[in-house]
Amino acid sequence: MSPERRVLLTGATGYVGGRLLGPLLESGLVVRALSRRPHELRGRVSATVEVVGGNVLDAASLPGVLQDVDTAFYLVHSMGAPGDFQEEDRQAARNFARAALQTGVRRVIYLGGLGRATHHSPHLASRHEVGEILRTEGPPTLELRASVILGSGSLSFEMVRALVERLPAMVTPRWIDRLTQPIAIEDVLAYLVAAVDVPVEGSQVVEIGGPDQVSYRGLMDEYARQRGLRRLVVPIPLLTPRLSSLWLGLVTPLYARVGRKLIDSVRYDTVVESDRARGVFPGINPMGVPEAIARSLVMEDRAFAETRWSDARSAAGDPSPFGGERFGSRLVDTRTVRLEVSPARAFGPVRRIGGSVGWYFADRLWRIRGFLDLLVGGPGLRRGRRDPEIPAVGDAVDFWRVEAYEPDRLLRLMAEMRLPGRAWLQFEVEADGAGGSRLRQTALFDPAGVLGLLYWYTLWPLHSMVFGGLLAGIAASARAGQGTGSAAAETQP
Repeated sequence: MSPERRVLLTGATGYVGGRLLGPLLESGLVVRALSRRPHELRGRVSATVEVVGGNVLDAASLPGVLQDVDTAFYLVHSMGAPGDFQEEDRQAARNFARAALQTGVRRVIYLGGLGRATHHSPHLASRHEVGEILRTEGPPTLELRASVILGSGSLSFEMVRALVERLPAMVTPRWIDRLTQPIAIEDVLAYLVAAVDVPVEGSQVVEIGGPDQVSYRGLMDEYARQRGLRRLVVPIPLLTPRLSSLWLGLVTPLYARVGRKLIDSVRYDTVVESDRARGVFPGINPMGVPEAIARSLVMEDRAFAETRWSDARSAAGDPSPFGGERFGSRLVDTRTVRLEVSPARAFGPVRRIGGSVGWYFADRLWRIRGFLDLLVGGPGLRRGRRDPEIPAVGDAVDFWRVEAYEPDRLLRLMAEMRLPGRAWLQFEVEADGAGGSRLRQTALFDPAGVLGLLYWYTLWPLHSMVFGGLLAGIAASARAGQGTGSAAAETQP
């Protein structure tokens, strides 16, 4: 591929940059990713990505990085910096613009902030100033301005999620009634990829957003509706930006330094005031808020199922902390044991779990849980199993349902018992390269609001005992050779 189709991606470890990497590769571009710690990034990206070291605050490191680059994505900011973030943003943009101009970069694409910059919002003013520096001191720059980005992991979405999930009633600042024009992360990525080749002359500023103008209260109401939660919101005028940021730090994952800068922006309407995006990007039709939130939750479920969230701790055999690890809104308890048996033999007890075989530990507790489930209208343990040996996707296993099954490798059960949330129990077996196998058991819980959190943490000591005993029981059965043999072999005539 010719050098003119190489793009430089800054901010590859950030939220938008990390999501953008895949679509850029899929579009056939050669991607060079800039990182201050390239050794850490290399293990997280495709081998086809050119990972280079550099720092936008170090002007001398940039010319070599930008050599032979056609288009450069500028997706960095200093909002989390402990010092003067405005000065850092200013210097970084100036370094980058001058190096890009010097090395012959054709176009810079910058993702800025939607809204009118005022002295009351240093963060938003800084985002606009960065765009101005890139346009005036660098190559032609296409600046896309967006407000709230809806996607699991984005700062604004996580703030809304945490408020709704954790607080059944909340006294809030007045800014929750300010209008914003959210845009789904998928649509942001579509705009950014299209911006590489969009036929515009010179530098341009294009405002992007979804079709809906809503308040932060409206976002919380829609999130609560889709999660089946009821929330009481009472705004009061007494919370200053500083108090608001401290309040956010107490009840959300945002720490006060970032929270303060975020609030400086959300206190003002951030809506699209120009429809130029329709003319510049005629093929992109952003989705509305309900669909964007729904897709965020669905994509999170998919990423949750596909991500090896258990690797970091379970590979070392470390126990989960009290209550398990957090993954988005979910709580994860993962445990691993190594067995001196083949993967097929290790998986044998797993595929036979439930029904007449039972749960390998504290069956009386499982029966009590099933009886309590029956009392509140759930299925209890009375359903048993369709087949005592080989499960299939969709089968009932007591008060679970088989959601995924791969012979001798994976069984994932989704709970159908009455719970204040959603729960899964997953088992994975893999060869460990030394003649044995590694059995990983993971319990997952997606709490529905405060009641779900209370349920999980109140019962955690009991759950921890049962989960630990379950894994030990399966391991003992595998070592004893119970339920051995490949499921694939047993289906042969």
